[in-house]
Amino acid sequence: MNQRLSGSRLANVGAKTISTAYATLHAQHQAITERARHRFDTQDWAGLQADTAERLGLYRRIVDLVEAAVRDLLGDRVEDKIIWASMKAVYSGLIADRDDWELAETFFNSATRRIFTTVGVDHHMEFVATDFETPPTRPRAPVYRVYNRAATTVDLIAAILRDFSFATPYRHADQDAGLIAGRITAQLEKLGALQTIDRVEMIRAPFFRGMGAYLVGRLFSGSHRIPLALALLHSPEGIVVDAVLLDENSVSILFSFAHSYFHVEVDRVYDLVHFLKSMLPRKRTGELYISLGYHKHGKTELYRDLLDHLASTTDKFEIARGQRGMVMLVFTMPGYDMVFKVIKDHFNYPKDSTRKEVMGKYDLVYRHDRAGRLVDAQAFEYLEFGRDLFSDELLAILAADCGQSVCITEESVVIAHAYFQRRVIPLDIYVREARDHAAHLAVCDYGQAIKDMASCNIFPGDMLLKNFGVTRHGRVVFYDYDELCLLEECNFRRLPPRDRYEEELAAEPWFHVNPNDIFPEEFPNFLGLSGALRAAFEDCHADLYTADYWREQQAALRAGRHAHIFPYQSEQRLYQDIYSL
Repeated sequence: MNQRLSGSRLANVGAKTISTAYATLHAQHQAITERARHRFDTQDWAGLQADTAERLGLYRRIVDLVEAAVRDLLGDRVEDKIIWASMKAVYSGLIADRDDWELAETFFNSATRRIFTTVGVDHHMEFVATDFETPPTRPRAPVYRVYNRAATTVDLIAAILRDFSFATPYRHADQDAGLIAGRITAQLEKLGALQTIDRVEMIRAPFFRGMGAYLVGRLFSGSHRIPLALALLHSPEGIVVDAVLLDENSVSILFSFAHSYFHVEVDRVYDLVHFLKSMLPRKRTGELYISLGYHKHGKTELYRDLLDHLASTTDKFEIARGQRGMVMLVFTMPGYDMVFKVIKDHFNYPKDSTRKEVMGKYDLVYRHDRAGRLVDAQAFEYLEFGRDLFSDELLAILAADCGQSVCITEESVVIAHAYFQRRVIPLDIYVREARDHAAHLAVCDYGQAIKDMASCNIFPGDMLLKNFGVTRHGRVVFYDYDELCLLEECNFRRLPPRDRYEEELAAEPWFHVNPNDIFPEEFPNFLGLSGALRAAFEDCHADLYTADYWREQQAALRAGRHAHIFPYQSEQRLYQDIYSL
Protein backbone atom coordinates (compact mmCIF):
# COMPACT_ATOMS: atom_id res chain seq x y z
CA MET A 1 0.00 0.00 0.00
CA ASN A 2 2.84 2.40 0.80
CA GLN A 3 3.93 2.23 -2.85
CA ARG A 4 0.64 3.90 -3.85
CA LEU A 5 1.05 6.78 -1.38
CA SER A 6 3.13 9.88 -2.02
CA GLY A 7 5.98 10.79 0.31
CA SER A 8 3.97 13.65 1.80
CA ARG A 9 1.00 11.37 2.42
CA LEU A 10 3.21 8.78 4.10
CA ALA A 11 4.68 11.54 6.25
CA ASN A 12 1.20 12.61 7.36
CA VAL A 13 0.04 9.08 8.15
CA GLY A 14 3.32 8.21 9.87
CA ALA A 15 3.24 11.33 12.02
CA LYS A 16 -0.34 10.58 13.07
CA THR A 17 0.64 6.99 13.89
CA ILE A 18 3.40 8.15 16.20
CA SER A 19 1.19 10.86 17.68
CA THR A 20 -1.54 8.32 18.45
CA ALA A 21 1.00 5.98 20.03
CA TYR A 22 2.29 8.80 22.22
CA ALA A 23 -1.26 9.64 23.31
CA THR A 24 -1.67 5.99 24.32
CA LEU A 25 1.58 6.10 26.27
CA HIS A 26 0.51 9.25 28.06
CA ALA A 27 -2.91 7.86 28.98
CA GLN A 28 -1.50 4.61 30.33
CA HIS A 29 1.29 6.39 32.22
CA GLN A 30 -1.28 8.66 33.86
CA ALA A 31 -3.57 5.74 34.71
CA ILE A 32 -0.77 3.90 36.51
CA THR A 33 0.35 7.06 38.32
CA GLU A 34 -3.17 7.81 39.51
CA ARG A 35 -3.30 4.49 41.38
CA ALA A 36 -0.64 5.70 43.83
CA ARG A 37 -3.06 7.60 46.07
CA HIS A 38 -5.23 4.51 46.52
CA ARG A 39 -2.14 2.37 47.19
CA PHE A 40 -1.10 4.79 49.94
CA ASP A 41 -4.62 4.99 51.38
CA THR A 42 -4.91 1.20 51.59
CA GLN A 43 -1.25 0.55 52.52
CA ASP A 44 -0.91 -1.60 49.42
CA TRP A 45 2.86 -1.37 49.22
CA ALA A 46 3.22 -4.46 47.04
CA GLY A 47 0.70 -2.95 44.63
CA LEU A 48 2.70 0.26 44.36
CA GLN A 49 5.87 -1.73 43.67
CA ALA A 50 4.05 -3.58 40.90
CA ASP A 51 2.77 -0.27 39.50
CA THR A 52 6.29 1.12 39.51
CA ALA A 53 7.62 -1.87 37.59
CA GLU A 54 4.73 -1.69 35.11
CA ARG A 55 5.27 2.01 34.50
CA LEU A 56 9.01 1.52 33.95
CA GLY A 57 8.34 -1.05 31.24
CA LEU A 58 5.57 0.93 29.57
CA TYR A 59 7.72 3.22 27.42
CA ARG A 60 9.69 0.42 25.80
CA ARG A 61 6.52 -1.57 25.13
CA ILE A 62 4.82 1.34 23.34
CA VAL A 63 7.94 2.18 21.32
CA ASP A 64 8.12 -1.48 20.24
CA LEU A 65 4.56 -1.23 18.97
CA VAL A 66 5.04 2.06 17.13
CA GLU A 67 8.25 0.81 15.52
CA ALA A 68 6.39 -2.20 14.12
CA ALA A 69 3.52 0.00 12.92
CA VAL A 70 5.82 2.49 11.18
CA ARG A 71 7.86 -0.26 9.52
CA ASP A 72 4.65 -1.82 8.24
CA LEU A 73 3.40 1.54 6.96
CA LEU A 74 6.57 2.66 5.20
CA GLY A 75 7.77 -0.73 4.01
CA ASP A 76 10.94 -0.46 1.91
CA ARG A 77 10.84 3.34 2.31
CA VAL A 78 11.24 3.11 6.09
CA GLU A 79 14.73 4.63 5.93
CA ASP A 80 13.82 7.44 3.55
CA LYS A 81 15.17 10.46 5.42
CA ILE A 82 13.15 12.93 3.36
CA ILE A 83 9.94 11.25 4.49
CA TRP A 84 11.14 11.29 8.10
CA ALA A 85 12.07 14.98 7.92
CA SER A 86 8.57 15.71 6.62
CA MET A 87 7.11 13.45 9.27
CA LYS A 88 8.87 15.45 11.96
CA ALA A 89 7.42 18.70 10.61
CA VAL A 90 3.89 17.27 10.54
CA TYR A 91 4.31 15.77 14.01
CA SER A 92 5.47 19.12 15.40
CA GLY A 93 2.18 20.62 14.30
CA LEU A 94 0.17 17.73 15.75
CA ILE A 95 1.64 18.18 19.25
CA ALA A 96 1.54 21.99 19.32
CA ASP A 97 -1.69 21.95 21.32
CA ARG A 98 -0.46 19.42 23.88
CA ASP A 99 0.54 20.41 27.40
CA ASP A 100 3.30 17.79 27.29
CA TRP A 101 4.81 18.75 23.93
CA GLU A 102 8.37 18.29 25.22
CA LEU A 103 7.69 14.68 26.21
CA ALA A 104 6.01 14.07 22.85
CA GLU A 105 9.11 15.35 21.02
CA THR A 106 11.29 12.91 22.93
CA PHE A 107 8.92 10.07 22.01
CA PHE A 108 9.34 10.92 18.32
CA ASN A 109 13.11 10.80 18.81
CA SER A 110 12.78 7.34 20.37
CA ALA A 111 10.89 6.07 17.33
CA THR A 112 13.40 7.63 14.94
CA ARG A 113 16.43 6.15 16.68
CA ARG A 114 14.82 2.73 16.72
CA ILE A 115 14.61 2.84 12.93
CA PHE A 116 17.93 4.45 12.11
CA THR A 117 20.27 3.68 15.03
CA THR A 118 21.50 7.22 14.48
CA VAL A 119 25.13 7.98 15.28
CA GLY A 120 25.26 11.29 17.08
CA VAL A 121 22.14 13.30 16.25
CA ASP A 122 20.32 14.24 13.07
CA HIS A 123 18.72 17.68 13.27
CA HIS A 124 16.49 16.94 10.28
CA MET A 125 14.84 13.88 11.81
CA GLU A 126 15.16 14.49 15.56
CA PHE A 127 14.16 17.19 18.02
CA VAL A 128 17.71 17.93 19.15
CA ALA A 129 16.41 21.19 20.59
CA THR A 130 12.71 21.69 21.16
CA ASP A 131 10.69 23.22 18.33
CA PHE A 132 9.09 25.59 20.84
CA GLU A 133 11.19 28.33 22.43
CA THR A 134 8.31 29.06 24.78
CA PRO A 135 5.52 26.69 25.82
CA PRO A 136 3.02 26.45 22.95
CA THR A 137 0.10 26.16 25.39
CA ARG A 138 -0.87 28.08 28.48
CA PRO A 139 -1.56 26.26 31.75
CA ARG A 140 -5.23 25.86 32.55
CA ALA A 141 -4.41 26.35 36.24
CA PRO A 142 -1.24 26.93 38.27
CA VAL A 143 0.60 23.80 39.31
CA TYR A 144 0.37 25.03 42.91
CA ARG A 145 -2.21 26.29 45.40
CA VAL A 146 -1.65 29.57 47.21
CA TYR A 147 -2.22 29.91 50.95
CA ASN A 148 -2.14 33.53 52.06
CA ARG A 149 -1.18 34.83 55.48
CA ALA A 150 -3.28 33.47 58.32
CA ALA A 151 -3.68 34.58 61.93
CA THR A 152 -0.99 32.14 63.00
CA THR A 153 1.41 29.74 61.34
CA VAL A 154 -0.49 26.89 62.99
CA ASP A 155 -3.69 28.01 61.26
CA LEU A 156 -1.88 28.23 57.94
CA ILE A 157 -0.48 24.71 58.21
CA ALA A 158 -3.82 23.35 59.43
CA ALA A 159 -5.47 24.73 56.27
CA ILE A 160 -2.87 22.98 54.11
CA LEU A 161 -3.41 19.64 55.85
CA ARG A 162 -7.18 19.96 55.46
CA ASP A 163 -6.79 20.42 51.71
CA PHE A 164 -4.46 17.43 51.40
CA SER A 165 -6.78 14.89 52.92
CA PHE A 166 -6.81 11.13 52.34
CA ALA A 167 -9.33 8.34 52.75
CA THR A 168 -7.64 7.64 56.07
CA PRO A 169 -7.76 10.65 58.42
CA TYR A 170 -4.72 12.22 60.02
CA ARG A 171 -3.91 10.68 63.39
CA HIS A 172 -3.50 14.04 65.12
CA ALA A 173 -3.85 16.82 62.54
CA ASP A 174 -3.91 19.62 65.11
CA GLN A 175 -0.85 18.28 66.87
CA ASP A 176 0.97 17.84 63.56
CA ALA A 177 0.16 21.44 62.59
CA GLY A 178 1.56 22.72 65.87
CA LEU A 179 4.79 20.76 65.54
CA ILE A 180 5.26 21.82 61.91
CA ALA A 181 4.68 25.46 62.83
CA GLY A 182 7.30 25.15 65.55
CA ARG A 183 9.87 23.84 63.10
CA ILE A 184 9.07 26.63 60.64
CA THR A 185 9.39 29.29 63.35
CA ALA A 186 12.80 27.88 64.32
CA GLN A 187 13.96 27.91 60.69
CA LEU A 188 12.82 31.50 60.18
CA GLU A 189 14.79 32.52 63.25
CA LYS A 190 17.84 30.60 62.06
CA LEU A 191 17.72 32.41 58.71
CA GLY A 192 17.13 35.83 60.25
CA ALA A 193 13.79 36.07 58.44
CA LEU A 194 10.63 37.80 59.60
CA GLN A 195 8.44 36.05 62.15
CA THR A 196 5.48 36.02 59.79
CA ILE A 197 4.73 34.02 56.64
CA ASP A 198 3.35 36.05 53.76
CA ARG A 199 2.15 33.06 51.76
CA VAL A 200 2.77 29.41 50.99
CA GLU A 201 2.62 27.80 47.54
CA MET A 202 2.01 24.05 47.60
CA ILE A 203 2.09 21.76 44.56
CA ARG A 204 -1.46 20.54 44.10
CA ALA A 205 -0.78 16.79 44.13
CA PRO A 206 1.10 14.69 46.68
CA PHE A 207 4.26 12.86 45.62
CA PHE A 208 4.16 9.11 46.30
CA ARG A 209 7.15 6.80 46.54
CA GLY A 210 7.66 3.59 48.47
CA MET A 211 5.67 3.78 51.70
CA GLY A 212 5.69 7.57 51.91
CA ALA A 213 3.77 10.53 50.56
CA TYR A 214 5.19 14.05 50.34
CA LEU A 215 3.59 17.48 50.15
CA VAL A 216 6.00 19.86 48.44
CA GLY A 217 5.98 23.62 48.14
CA ARG A 218 7.68 26.84 49.17
CA LEU A 219 6.95 29.53 51.72
CA PHE A 220 7.65 33.25 51.56
CA SER A 221 8.62 35.44 54.48
CA GLY A 222 9.70 38.93 53.54
CA SER A 223 12.63 38.54 51.15
CA HIS A 224 13.11 34.88 52.02
CA ARG A 225 11.84 32.02 49.87
CA ILE A 226 12.15 28.72 51.72
CA PRO A 227 11.55 25.17 50.42
CA LEU A 228 8.89 23.22 52.30
CA ALA A 229 8.29 19.47 52.17
CA LEU A 230 6.08 17.51 54.55
CA ALA A 231 6.77 13.77 54.70
CA LEU A 232 3.66 11.68 55.44
CA LEU A 233 3.46 8.11 56.67
CA HIS A 234 0.43 5.86 56.97
CA SER A 235 0.72 4.54 60.51
CA PRO A 236 -1.60 1.90 62.00
CA GLU A 237 -3.44 4.76 63.75
CA GLY A 238 -3.76 7.01 60.70
CA ILE A 239 -1.79 9.46 58.57
CA VAL A 240 1.01 11.29 60.37
CA VAL A 241 3.33 14.07 59.26
CA ASP A 242 6.61 12.34 60.01
CA ALA A 243 9.10 15.06 59.02
CA VAL A 244 9.43 18.66 57.90
CA LEU A 245 12.13 19.61 55.37
CA LEU A 246 12.93 23.32 55.23
CA ASP A 247 16.17 23.76 53.30
CA GLU A 248 17.44 23.18 49.80
CA ASN A 249 19.80 20.34 50.72
CA SER A 250 17.10 18.32 52.47
CA VAL A 251 14.61 18.70 49.65
CA SER A 252 17.37 17.96 47.14
CA ILE A 253 18.03 14.63 48.88
CA LEU A 254 14.30 13.88 48.63
CA PHE A 255 14.67 14.23 44.84
CA SER A 256 18.05 12.49 44.79
CA PHE A 257 19.42 10.60 41.77
CA ALA A 258 19.77 7.58 44.07
CA HIS A 259 16.02 7.30 44.77
CA SER A 260 13.35 5.62 42.68
CA TYR A 261 10.94 7.74 40.67
CA PHE A 262 7.93 9.49 42.19
CA HIS A 263 4.29 8.98 41.26
CA VAL A 264 2.63 12.39 41.06
CA GLU A 265 -0.45 13.46 39.10
CA VAL A 266 0.18 16.57 37.04
CA ASP A 267 -1.30 18.09 33.89
CA ARG A 268 1.81 19.94 32.73
CA VAL A 269 5.07 18.33 33.79
CA TYR A 270 6.90 21.36 32.39
CA ASP A 271 5.32 23.63 35.04
CA LEU A 272 6.04 21.20 37.85
CA VAL A 273 9.69 20.86 36.85
CA HIS A 274 10.15 24.62 36.69
CA PHE A 275 8.49 25.06 40.08
CA LEU A 276 10.87 22.48 41.56
CA LYS A 277 13.82 24.11 39.78
CA SER A 278 13.05 27.37 41.60
CA MET A 279 13.55 25.52 44.89
CA LEU A 280 16.45 23.34 43.73
CA PRO A 281 18.51 25.53 41.37
CA ARG A 282 21.47 23.14 41.44
CA LYS A 283 19.38 20.23 40.20
CA ARG A 284 19.61 19.64 36.48
CA THR A 285 16.32 19.91 34.64
CA GLY A 286 16.90 16.41 33.30
CA GLU A 287 17.33 14.98 36.80
CA LEU A 288 14.02 16.50 37.87
CA TYR A 289 12.18 14.97 34.91
CA ILE A 290 13.77 11.62 35.74
CA SER A 291 12.80 11.86 39.41
CA LEU A 292 9.16 12.35 38.35
CA GLY A 293 9.14 9.19 36.23
CA TYR A 294 9.82 10.79 32.83
CA HIS A 295 13.24 9.25 32.42
CA LYS A 296 13.34 9.27 28.62
CA HIS A 297 12.80 13.00 28.43
CA GLY A 298 15.18 13.37 31.35
CA LYS A 299 17.84 11.73 29.15
CA THR A 300 17.02 14.24 26.41
CA GLU A 301 17.54 17.12 28.83
CA LEU A 302 20.76 15.60 30.18
CA TYR A 303 22.10 15.35 26.64
CA ARG A 304 21.16 18.95 25.90
CA ASP A 305 22.86 20.00 29.13
CA LEU A 306 26.02 18.16 28.07
CA LEU A 307 25.99 19.84 24.65
CA ASP A 308 25.62 23.24 26.31
CA HIS A 309 28.57 22.48 28.56
CA LEU A 310 30.76 21.28 25.69
CA ALA A 311 30.00 24.47 23.79
CA SER A 312 31.29 26.62 26.64
CA THR A 313 34.41 24.81 27.86
CA THR A 314 37.94 24.05 26.75
CA ASP A 315 38.25 21.08 29.11
CA LYS A 316 38.82 17.58 27.78
CA PHE A 317 37.38 14.23 28.81
CA GLU A 318 39.82 12.38 31.05
CA ILE A 319 39.99 9.25 33.20
CA ALA A 320 37.86 9.68 36.33
CA ARG A 321 39.56 9.88 39.67
CA GLY A 322 39.70 6.66 41.66
CA GLN A 323 40.91 3.09 41.26
CA ARG A 324 40.64 1.77 37.73
CA GLY A 325 37.72 -0.61 37.32
CA MET A 326 38.11 -4.20 36.17
CA VAL A 327 34.87 -4.11 34.17
CA MET A 328 34.17 -0.46 33.35
CA LEU A 329 36.27 2.39 32.02
CA VAL A 330 35.03 5.58 33.67
CA PHE A 331 35.78 9.03 32.30
CA THR A 332 34.59 12.54 33.01
CA MET A 333 35.35 16.20 32.39
CA PRO A 334 36.93 18.30 35.18
CA GLY A 335 34.23 20.96 35.30
CA TYR A 336 31.30 18.59 34.81
CA ASP A 337 29.82 16.52 37.61
CA MET A 338 28.75 13.55 35.49
CA VAL A 339 30.70 10.46 34.41
CA PHE A 340 30.52 8.13 31.43
CA LYS A 341 30.98 4.41 32.02
CA VAL A 342 31.93 2.15 29.11
CA ILE A 343 32.09 -1.65 29.39
CA LYS A 344 35.55 -3.00 28.66
CA ASP A 345 36.16 -5.65 26.00
CA HIS A 346 37.81 -8.01 28.49
CA PHE A 347 37.48 -8.10 32.25
CA ASN A 348 40.45 -8.40 34.54
CA TYR A 349 40.81 -11.47 36.74
CA PRO A 350 38.97 -12.50 38.93
CA LYS A 351 35.95 -10.98 37.17
CA ASP A 352 34.22 -13.61 35.02
CA SER A 353 31.02 -11.80 33.96
CA THR A 354 30.00 -11.22 30.37
CA ARG A 355 29.02 -7.94 28.74
CA LYS A 356 25.40 -9.14 28.59
CA GLU A 357 25.42 -9.99 32.30
CA VAL A 358 26.81 -6.58 33.24
CA MET A 359 24.16 -4.81 31.18
CA GLY A 360 21.58 -7.02 32.90
CA LYS A 361 22.78 -5.78 36.29
CA TYR A 362 22.32 -2.17 35.25
CA ASP A 363 18.87 -2.97 33.91
CA LEU A 364 18.02 -4.60 37.25
CA VAL A 365 18.99 -1.42 39.09
CA TYR A 366 16.90 0.64 36.67
CA ARG A 367 13.83 -1.50 37.38
CA HIS A 368 14.40 -1.97 41.11
CA ASP A 369 13.77 0.18 44.18
CA ARG A 370 17.07 2.03 44.54
CA ALA A 371 16.55 2.69 48.25
CA GLY A 372 18.22 6.09 48.03
CA ARG A 373 21.54 4.26 47.73
CA LEU A 374 21.91 3.12 44.10
CA VAL A 375 23.00 5.81 41.67
CA ASP A 376 20.69 6.22 38.69
CA ALA A 377 22.43 5.19 35.46
CA GLN A 378 21.00 6.31 32.14
CA ALA A 379 22.09 4.29 29.09
CA PHE A 380 23.04 6.18 25.92
CA GLU A 381 23.79 4.73 22.51
CA TYR A 382 25.82 5.97 19.55
CA LEU A 383 27.10 9.17 21.06
CA GLU A 384 29.46 11.12 18.82
CA PHE A 385 32.07 13.61 20.04
CA GLY A 386 34.95 15.43 18.44
CA ARG A 387 38.25 13.63 18.96
CA ASP A 388 39.82 16.84 20.26
CA LEU A 389 37.54 16.62 23.33
CA PHE A 390 39.49 13.62 24.66
CA SER A 391 42.86 13.59 26.39
CA ASP A 392 45.59 11.50 24.74
CA GLU A 393 45.70 9.15 27.74
CA LEU A 394 41.96 8.50 27.56
CA LEU A 395 42.05 7.92 23.79
CA ALA A 396 44.80 5.34 24.22
CA ILE A 397 42.91 3.45 26.91
CA LEU A 398 39.62 3.57 24.98
CA ALA A 399 41.38 2.13 21.93
CA ALA A 400 43.11 -0.57 23.94
CA ASP A 401 40.30 -1.65 26.28
CA CYS A 402 36.96 -0.65 24.71
CA GLY A 403 37.20 -1.42 21.00
CA GLN A 404 33.83 -3.22 20.98
CA SER A 405 32.05 -0.09 22.21
CA VAL A 406 34.16 2.76 20.86
CA CYS A 407 35.19 3.76 17.33
CA ILE A 408 37.95 6.37 17.11
CA THR A 409 38.68 8.17 13.85
CA GLU A 410 40.89 11.14 13.00
CA GLU A 411 37.95 13.47 13.61
CA SER A 412 35.55 11.81 16.04
CA VAL A 413 34.91 9.34 18.83
CA VAL A 414 31.71 7.29 18.56
CA ILE A 415 30.55 5.43 21.67
CA ALA A 416 28.07 2.68 20.87
CA HIS A 417 26.95 2.17 24.46
CA ALA A 418 27.67 4.04 27.69
CA TYR A 419 26.08 4.76 31.03
CA PHE A 420 25.72 8.32 32.29
CA GLN A 421 25.89 8.75 36.09
CA ARG A 422 26.27 11.58 38.56
CA ARG A 423 29.88 11.90 39.69
CA VAL A 424 30.55 11.32 43.38
CA ILE A 425 33.73 11.12 45.45
CA PRO A 426 34.86 7.47 45.74
CA LEU A 427 34.53 6.44 49.38
CA ASP A 428 38.10 5.15 49.65
CA ILE A 429 39.37 8.58 48.57
CA TYR A 430 36.88 10.40 50.78
CA VAL A 431 37.84 8.65 54.02
CA ARG A 432 41.51 9.23 53.20
CA GLU A 433 41.14 12.96 52.52
CA ALA A 434 38.24 14.05 54.72
CA ARG A 435 38.55 15.24 58.28
CA ASP A 436 38.31 12.52 60.91
CA HIS A 437 34.76 13.33 62.01
CA ALA A 438 33.45 13.41 58.44
CA ALA A 439 35.25 10.15 57.62
CA HIS A 440 33.72 8.45 60.66
CA LEU A 441 30.25 9.63 59.65
CA ALA A 442 30.85 8.34 56.13
CA VAL A 443 31.86 4.82 57.18
CA CYS A 444 28.80 4.61 59.44
CA ASP A 445 26.59 5.72 56.54
CA TYR A 446 28.40 3.18 54.35
CA GLY A 447 27.11 0.45 56.64
CA GLN A 448 23.64 1.99 56.60
CA ALA A 449 23.74 2.07 52.80
CA ILE A 450 24.42 -1.69 52.76
CA LYS A 451 21.50 -2.23 55.15
CA ASP A 452 19.15 0.00 53.16
CA MET A 453 19.92 -1.98 50.03
CA ALA A 454 19.43 -5.27 51.87
CA SER A 455 15.99 -4.17 53.06
CA CYS A 456 15.08 -3.66 49.39
CA ASN A 457 16.41 -7.08 48.31
CA ILE A 458 19.77 -5.91 46.96
CA PHE A 459 23.18 -7.33 47.87
CA PRO A 460 26.05 -5.24 46.45
CA GLY A 461 28.37 -8.19 45.99
CA ASP A 462 31.68 -6.34 45.94
CA MET A 463 31.56 -4.19 49.07
CA LEU A 464 35.00 -2.59 48.76
CA LEU A 465 35.03 1.12 49.57
CA LYS A 466 36.08 1.99 46.01
CA ASN A 467 32.67 0.87 44.73
CA PHE A 468 30.82 3.36 46.93
CA GLY A 469 30.82 7.14 46.73
CA VAL A 470 29.90 10.20 48.76
CA THR A 471 27.49 12.80 47.38
CA ARG A 472 27.77 16.53 47.95
CA HIS A 473 25.26 16.06 50.79
CA GLY A 474 27.54 13.56 52.53
CA ARG A 475 25.36 10.53 51.74
CA VAL A 476 27.03 7.27 50.78
CA VAL A 477 25.77 5.63 47.58
CA PHE A 478 26.71 2.55 45.56
CA TYR A 479 27.60 2.80 41.87
CA ASP A 480 29.42 -0.38 40.73
CA TYR A 481 26.83 -2.96 39.72
CA ASP A 482 28.69 -5.78 37.97
CA GLU A 483 28.53 -8.12 41.02
CA LEU A 484 25.22 -6.86 42.42
CA CYS A 485 22.45 -9.44 42.89
CA LEU A 486 19.13 -9.94 44.64
CA LEU A 487 19.54 -10.67 48.33
CA GLU A 488 17.12 -13.56 48.11
CA GLU A 489 19.52 -15.34 45.72
CA CYS A 490 22.35 -15.41 48.29
CA ASN A 491 23.13 -18.21 50.73
CA PHE A 492 24.61 -16.68 53.89
CA ARG A 493 26.63 -19.21 55.85
CA ARG A 494 28.67 -19.37 59.01
CA LEU A 495 32.27 -20.51 58.64
CA PRO A 496 32.54 -24.20 59.58
CA PRO A 497 34.89 -24.93 62.49
CA ARG A 498 38.45 -25.97 61.65
CA ASP A 499 39.37 -29.52 62.64
CA ARG A 500 43.15 -29.34 62.26
CA TYR A 501 45.87 -26.72 62.71
CA GLU A 502 46.87 -27.16 59.05
CA GLU A 503 43.46 -25.83 58.03
CA GLU A 504 44.22 -22.58 59.86
CA LEU A 505 47.16 -22.02 57.52
CA ALA A 506 45.56 -23.22 54.30
CA ALA A 507 45.21 -20.64 51.51
CA GLU A 508 42.11 -22.37 50.14
CA PRO A 509 38.85 -23.07 52.01
CA TRP A 510 38.76 -26.35 53.96
CA PHE A 511 35.10 -26.87 53.02
CA HIS A 512 32.94 -26.86 49.88
CA VAL A 513 31.79 -23.44 48.66
CA ASN A 514 28.91 -22.97 46.19
CA PRO A 515 28.84 -19.97 43.81
CA ASN A 516 26.15 -18.14 45.81
CA ASP A 517 27.62 -18.88 49.26
CA ILE A 518 28.57 -15.80 51.26
CA PHE A 519 30.38 -15.80 54.62
CA PRO A 520 29.77 -12.51 56.46
CA GLU A 521 32.40 -13.40 59.08
CA GLU A 522 34.98 -12.76 56.37
CA PHE A 523 33.75 -9.24 55.61
CA PRO A 524 36.24 -7.56 58.00
CA ASN A 525 39.09 -9.00 55.93
CA PHE A 526 38.22 -7.26 52.68
CA LEU A 527 36.13 -4.16 53.39
CA GLY A 528 39.32 -2.13 53.49
CA LEU A 529 38.75 -0.51 56.89
CA SER A 530 41.32 -0.39 59.65
CA GLY A 531 42.11 1.45 62.87
CA ALA A 532 39.68 4.11 64.05
CA LEU A 533 37.56 3.87 60.88
CA ARG A 534 37.03 0.17 61.35
CA ALA A 535 36.14 0.74 65.00
CA ALA A 536 33.61 3.41 64.01
CA PHE A 537 32.06 1.08 61.44
CA GLU A 538 31.80 -1.80 63.88
CA ASP A 539 30.29 0.40 66.59
CA CYS A 540 27.41 1.04 64.19
CA HIS A 541 27.20 -2.10 62.09
CA ALA A 542 29.00 -5.09 63.59
CA ASP A 543 25.84 -7.13 62.92
CA LEU A 544 26.74 -7.09 59.20
CA TYR A 545 29.47 -9.61 60.07
CA THR A 546 26.90 -12.22 61.11
CA ALA A 547 24.99 -14.63 58.91
CA ASP A 548 22.01 -14.23 61.25
CA TYR A 549 21.56 -10.57 60.27
CA TRP A 550 21.38 -11.39 56.58
CA ARG A 551 19.09 -14.37 57.09
CA GLU A 552 16.71 -12.17 59.10
CA GLN A 553 16.59 -9.73 56.18
CA GLN A 554 15.80 -12.57 53.81
CA ALA A 555 13.06 -13.84 56.13
CA ALA A 556 11.49 -10.37 56.21
CA LEU A 557 11.48 -10.24 52.42
CA ARG A 558 9.92 -13.71 52.14
CA ALA A 559 7.24 -12.69 54.65
CA GLY A 560 6.36 -9.66 52.52
CA ARG A 561 7.42 -7.16 55.18
CA HIS A 562 8.28 -3.90 53.44
CA ALA A 563 10.87 -1.50 54.78
CA HIS A 564 10.56 2.25 54.39
CA ILE A 565 13.75 4.11 53.51
CA PHE A 566 13.60 7.52 55.14
CA PRO A 567 15.00 10.16 52.76
CA TYR A 568 15.80 12.48 55.67
CA GLN A 569 17.66 12.51 58.98
CA SER A 570 16.15 11.18 62.19
CA GLU A 571 16.36 14.63 63.79
CA GLN A 572 14.04 15.97 61.08
CA ARG A 573 11.27 13.65 62.21
CA LEU A 574 8.48 15.09 64.36
CA TYR A 575 7.78 11.86 66.21
CA GLN A 576 10.87 10.00 67.23
CA ASP A 577 9.14 7.22 69.13
CA ILE A 578 5.55 6.71 68.02
CA TYR A 579 5.97 5.07 64.66
CA SER A 580 8.69 3.22 62.87
CA LEU A 581 8.51 1.27 59.63
